[in-house]
Amino acid sequence: MTNQQMNTDVILIGAGVMSATLGTLLKQLAPEWNITVFEKLDAAGEESSHELNNAGTGHAALCELNYTKELEDGSIDMSKAISVNEQFQVSRQFWSYLVEQGLIKNPEDFIMPLPHVSYVQGEDNVRFLKNRYETMIQNPLFKGMEFSDDLEKLKEWLPLMMENRTASEPLAATKIDIGTDVNFGSLTRMMFDNLEQQGVDVEYNHVVEDITRRPDGRWDLKILDTKNNIRKFQSAKFLFIGGGGGSLPLLQKTGIPESKQIGGFPISGIFMVCNNPEIVEKHNAKVYGKAAVGAPPMSVPHLDTRYIDKEKSLLFGPFAGFSPKFLKTGSNMDLFGSVKPNNLVTMLACGAKNMGLTKYLVEQLAQSKEQRMEELRSFIPDAKEEDWELIVAGQRVQVIKDTPEEKGKLQFGTEVVTDEAGTVAALLGASPGASTAVHVMLDVMNRCFPEEMQEWEPKIKEMIPSYGVALSENPELFKEVHEATSKSLKLTK
Repeated sequence: MTNQQMNTDVILIGAGVMSATLGTLLKQLAPEWNITVFEKLDAAGEESSHELNNAGTGHAALCELNYTKELEDGSIDMSKAISVNEQFQVSRQFWSYLVEQGLIKNPEDFIMPLPHVSYVQGEDNVRFLKNRYETMIQNPLFKGMEFSDDLEKLKEWLPLMMENRTASEPLAATKIDIGTDVNFGSLTRMMFDNLEQQGVDVEYNHVVEDITRRPDGRWDLKILDTKNNIRKFQSAKFLFIGGGGGSLPLLQKTGIPESKQIGGFPISGIFMVCNNPEIVEKHNAKVYGKAAVGAPPMSVPHLDTRYIDKEKSLLFGPFAGFSPKFLKTGSNMDLFGSVKPNNLVTMLACGAKNMGLTKYLVEQLAQSKEQRMEELRSFIPDAKEEDWELIVAGQRVQVIKDTPEEKGKLQFGTEVVTDEAGTVAALLGASPGASTAVHVMLDVMNRCFPEEMQEWEPKIKEMIPSYGVALSENPELFKEVHEATSKSLKLTK
């Protein structure tokens, strides 16, 4: 085994959609910077970003009921829905810019138009959905949303779900046609292909073994080239850790104070995939329901049309599973290895407060295929077992952290951790993740490159015309950018 020592400006760990996005942004804003990427697998977008390891929803809060909350007075708090939608619009604008500049081609290979539908059963849920609809359509971001509790209209919207259904309780749905299905694996691979063409050094089959900080603030990484059995040492001014579930152990290796009192809890996703083309053709939407009581937000049931390699498919789930691995290709020691003296109390406090989640996971793990089929039949009444098979999707590590209000709070969402000097950043957490990658990476850059961001602002506004503007408060600008991105991304005929 030989050693190699090299220096660079920026190191990105992980070849997923987050590193692809940050690398692409930096190459547009600071093309002279040298960037090196280390990925432990043999290709880009093979873990959390892979098309079969996530739901492929362009998360814009058009159908996800967990982004709106009913308050005690009956009103709807849609602040999170607005925030998520605004962030997705930023992604759309950046992707459009890449297409228009020829940096990525054939947008239909990674994004397709697809109606987004919210579907509920029961009188209380129907009332909530109607209230939600009446609140949301007042905002320009959700213009075009429709509501119906009429069975004939629901048959028109959701023919597969209404077929042979005997409605024993009220049903309702909202539908909006501006939703999307996004193949984040394909998008990730496109961006990395372009980065390599621009001279970015992307090293596959490279495992980061250790991370240390020099007295001058630079970061030293010890890396193992597993294909050639060569150990390398690389130094960089700035380090980004975008390793999906594997980010937490790497963040802990930095030793920064901000990495303390943070833990992670892995949850697996299991989907049912339809293998009958006749059934697949009867459904054309992403249909989200309501999560079961005690279920984590990532377990909201949904019946999704997917486009993978331009082939139409149908998925239902997710069902929660458990593995101590932090990555699908990780180690069974990941969870145990992440427990440190500085986060043990934090994780124990979380565990004590989330017994309901533990119970839910145990019940999910104990389910037979027939029990999962019964859940599917709440969406498709006459679903047959022979038409569906189970696939294991990706691992998601939910963040556990101390907050001013709570010890050991279980976080559902995306978390960015940076050091005080802005020399290192790590991306933790899960959904809406990939859909909001551009917004999240701009947040990283604001924290870590505040002086450069002032210089970069004109270029950022060229790439993202709405940068710094709330589209929900500027309906004319929203209409303009939405129409422009729809045209560039070939989302309109």
